[in-house]
Amino acid sequence: MKIAKIESFCVSPRWVFLRVETETGIIGWGECIMPRRVRAVLGAIADLTENILGEDPLAIEDLWQRMYRGGFFRGGPVLATAIAGIEQALWDIKGRHYGIPIHEFLGGRVRQKVRAYAWIGGDRPNDVVAMAKERIAQGFTAVKMNATEELHYLDAHAKIEAVVGRVDALRRECGRDLGIAIDFHGRVHRAMAKQLIRELEPFHLLWIEEPLLSEHNDALPAIAAHTPIPIATGERLCSRWEFKPLLEARVVDIIQPDVSLTGIHELEKIGRMAEAYDVTLAPHCPNGPICLAATLQVDACLPNVALQEYSMGMHYHRGYAGLVPGEMTDYLVGPEMNAVREGFLSIPTGPGLGITINESVVRERHQIWTLRDNNWRNADGTLAEW
Repeated sequence: MKIAKIESFCVSPRWVFLRVETETGIIGWGECIMPRRVRAVLGAIADLTENILGEDPLAIEDLWQRMYRGGFFRGGPVLATAIAGIEQALWDIKGRHYGIPIHEFLGGRVRQKVRAYAWIGGDRPNDVVAMAKERIAQGFTAVKMNATEELHYLDAHAKIEAVVGRVDALRRECGRDLGIAIDFHGRVHRAMAKQLIRELEPFHLLWIEEPLLSEHNDALPAIAAHTPIPIATGERLCSRWEFKPLLEARVVDIIQPDVSLTGIHELEKIGRMAEAYDVTLAPHCPNGPICLAATLQVDACLPNVALQEYSMGMHYHRGYAGLVPGEMTDYLVGPEMNAVREGFLSIPTGPGLGITINESVVRERHQIWTLRDNNWRNADGTLAEW
């Protein structure tokens, strides 16, 4: 069996799907990220395709090593997501070839389901109580929200009070049992992060996410040493080598690798590393149905996965930045992964990824699009972190 064709598709609301076909007719699907650098990602996919056409799709580790190491220069999110999308599709092919789900290749299931959490509040968080109540009605027992909008290196205390007010309202209106995670999204610089985290301690949060930008992970000890709130990070990291210093520093409680950057086997390897440091996983996945299915295959076999991000109904899906709306279920045949039941997602048990992609819809909606940078600005005109 040989790899015969690799195609990529840009579909609404902001997803890059990847289709790998073998000469025997088996088709596998993968998904990439990086919507604001989509042409760079498509170019990376095209370059990698030239190197692996005609190769055995079942030799996944060997092909991953070639794609990762073969260009001499390596790393970075553009190459990482192109490799990850192809690698997911190869696992899908392998599972379909042998007639078993991917998690059976990774040691088999340790769980039947995984607790899920959903987004509320949008990029500039608002209406969080109403949205949280909607999520609870849908069956969720945990939610996540962005902490702030734009925030300068030193900013008005009123912005901290606004964050505290939103979280306080959530806790009062939705009760003590709702899990609440707060995503700083790298928007909060060190001086403000220390103040904001201290103010949030009374609300018993699930975690504080990306309290600092990933390039400042070396400063996390200064944050973690002064709060009992669990610290989560890792969505921008691409490989076990990037997670290694984070784990060795022993200051992070939860890591959040994203399968659209790591691929399936690398995500599993990162999870095994984290288990050795008594660190839990809450895999990052504000993405489409293929990424979720791929992540769930890894969730199935890792005992230290605590929660799974779930993007149905996320604000990005509603025609984000002028793009047409789209939802995960638009691209699926059948009811797979459509519902959270009592706060949990089931592990797909079909062959490969365990889902069926509606290829005709993917082809109908394919359009090369780009998203402009947000260009958020502080009051003084300096660029603010999105």
